[in-house]
Amino acid sequence: MSRLPVVLLSLFVLSTTMDALAADKDVTASETKKKESRRVFISLDDAGDEYPLQGEYSGTVKAGSGEIKLGVQVIALGDGKFRAVAYPGGLPGDGWKKELLKYQAEAQRDAAAIRFSLLGQGSGELTSSGISIKNGEGDVIGEIPKVHRKSPTLGRKPPKGAVVLFDGSTAEHFKGGRMSEDKLLMEGATSKMLFRDFKLHLEFRLPFKPFDRGQGRGNSGLYMQGRYETQILDSFGLEGKNNECGGVYSISAPSVNMCLPPLVWQTYDIDFTEARYDDAGKKVENARMTVLLNGVKVHENLELPRGTTAHPVKEGPEPGPIYLQSHGNPVRFRNIWVLPSKES
Repeated sequence: MSRLPVVLLSLFVLSTTMDALAADKDVTASETKKKESRRVFISLDDAGDEYPLQGEYSGTVKAGSGEIKLGVQVIALGDGKFRAVAYPGGLPGDGWKKELLKYQAEAQRDAAAIRFSLLGQGSGELTSSGISIKNGEGDVIGEIPKVHRKSPTLGRKPPKGAVVLFDGSTAEHFKGGRMSEDKLLMEGATSKMLFRDFKLHLEFRLPFKPFDRGQGRGNSGLYMQGRYETQILDSFGLEGKNNECGGVYSISAPSVNMCLPPLVWQTYDIDFTEARYDDAGKKVENARMTVLLNGVKVHENLELPRGTTAHPVKEGPEPGPIYLQSHGNPVRFRNIWVLPSKES
């Protein structure tokens, strides 16, 4: 297993520069100010000055007599705080494997950069253009540029026979369907048409909520037949659990966390097979689905033994809708189409 040299470890050592004593004074005023400063960003134009530093970085650094590939995901946490997650071998879906260690740390922004250091052993400086890594003598051993990955299925056109649920022209194919001013479908919509076996393509955009954590960070969900949920959440840089983006909620975690940063368009491509029932209405075969998040397979022919937690439609032999869950977060959708199976 590849091991990072000390200088790379130094890049992700937890910063302890924050003055803990300051928290004991005027805490109420501080918390009030923080709450007042919290905002939900839904476009790149008003995302603030922390957003450009958030994102993915990938490149090679010197390690002994050779080089290693290194991927880094930087997450903005508000008030100048950032978390960095480093992946030896490359970013998720681009070289990193679960059996390899990953390194995580938090740091406070200092002027225009985020600086990491380890007692003269090495240092790293993060700016909007990349991460510069130096050894203990101050020599640069690697420049890791920022990268902007896109799903290879973005803009995928509906094939012949597909049902176009949303193309930006109308929300009339959904109960509760609402369009934003920029002609995107808003969360909290249920397709009027019901489906059995199908292939689905959907594109979604998560809001940027730097002060929020966990399930409060852009929560929504995509339900097959209103019964089986693939989670929609800003899980960029997180562990990749079943309640995070790419997970089948309460049933199965994704094989790899392929969630991209918020405010960029992401894709779900799903091949769904409904549960089978006998003439008496007894279930004889569980539903299954194969799920691609941003073009990477995160579930393959996954068996669904039950409806996921909080599913709005009870399991049964009847067809069901495509449901886009609302948790009060401004998640946006576009280019949604369903190709029903000829056999269903």
